Amino acid sequence: MGSRQSFRSLLQFLSILLTTFLLAGTALAGVSGKIVYNFAGGVDGEYLDTELVRDSAGNLYGTSVQGGTYGSGTVFQVTPAGVHTVLYSFTGGADGGEPYKGVTLDSQGNLYGTAVTGGAGSCEGGCGVVFKLTNSGGVWTQTVIHAFKGADGSGPGSPVAVDKFGNVYGTTPTGGSYGMGTLYLLQPSGANWKFRIIHTFTGGSDGGGGSAGRLLIDPAGNLYGVCTVGGDNTFGTVYEVSRVNGQIQFTTLYAFKDSPDGALPYGALVFDKSGNLYGTTYYAGANDLGTVYTLTPNNGIWSESVLYSFLGGADGGSPISSLVADGHGNFYGTTSADGASGGYGTIFKMTHSASGTWTESVVYRFPGAPGLGNAYNGIITDGAGHFYGTTVRGGSGDDGAIYEFTP
Repeated sequence: MGSRQSFRSLLQFLSILLTTFLLAGTALAGVSGKIVYNFAGGVDGEYLDTELVRDSAGNLYGTSVQGGTYGSGTVFQVTPAGVHTVLYSFTGGADGGEPYKGVTLDSQGNLYGTAVTGGAGSCEGGCGVVFKLTNSGGVWTQTVIHAFKGADGSGPGSPVAVDKFGNVYGTTPTGGSYGMGTLYLLQPSGANWKFRIIHTFTGGSDGGGGSAGRLLIDPAGNLYGVCTVGGDNTFGTVYEVSRVNGQIQFTTLYAFKDSPDGALPYGALVFDKSGNLYGTTYYAGANDLGTVYTLTPNNGIWSESVLYSFLGGADGGSPISSLVADGHGNFYGTTSADGASGGYGTIFKMTHSASGTWTESVVYRFPGAPGLGNAYNGIITDGAGHFYGTTVRGGSGDDGAIYEFTP
């Protein structure tokens, strides 16, 4: 028994050593990366299609689409020391199931998210839910704050946005009057929540199909988001929701046009200090492998420019991610495919020069298991030069991992 245990310990050590070697081997000069936590599958959680959020203590939070006690996904916490805790396991019933794209942290430390199945309604497997996790003395309690029924939306699969008043905003990719999704608001009302549809997508000039990204809220309370399909050219849209004279106003800011323009934007939008919007598209561009784009306002009119078209191969391609700024006017994001041999994706950097031009560079190529593989989401920053993200594959068991990346 003692020799077997020693042998297993040796194998674990060699696995960790090999993972570290692979990570170092695929990093470029001056760049470091490490696995913070390897998911083991099963009750531990698996399929990490999640964004991360980070609290003031450095703890990371996200969701696994599968795994957990009941196999219907989890909400988890990982401490700075790499200690993983399942905060909640979904049953796939009234509480929801298959939570994609992570959670959102409010100012009181509560977590909010969505699950694409479970809940109520006539959808097969349930129409999905919006949920809240409340921490009381280290005990987390899950509450469904809205269960979709189809007519009000279905299959919510993106993180919600929470404003300074505690209002929760989100989108659904399907359901609603036209089957193309809804944009909704949940307002706290005592111990209850008041649900309201802000906009029902038609699939026409306003777009349809929701997105994978969190809605962007500006300081005035206006919302910005993207639709993966629809618009005047059927390739997706960027939109704004504002309040004019007390009335909600939905405005399509841009309709994508396909190559050499972008198509099918999945990731969320981000502002720069000048009020310009930035994002990525999964398809099209000059090489039909996706783009990084910007929208610039001028007297209420927004103009779009493609900043970069991905090349595939070592350069990476097909970004699903949102972008994140580094504090110096540069942006980082991930591609879901290509990169190193095996096509496990990349981390890329968009550098802004004094002359106003943008240059793309690959700063990391994911190597695949037992290293990291396939980033379907962007990365977040701690403000001190460190970035964190997840991969749906890779890690010691090829069940996904959380990583830290330092340029």
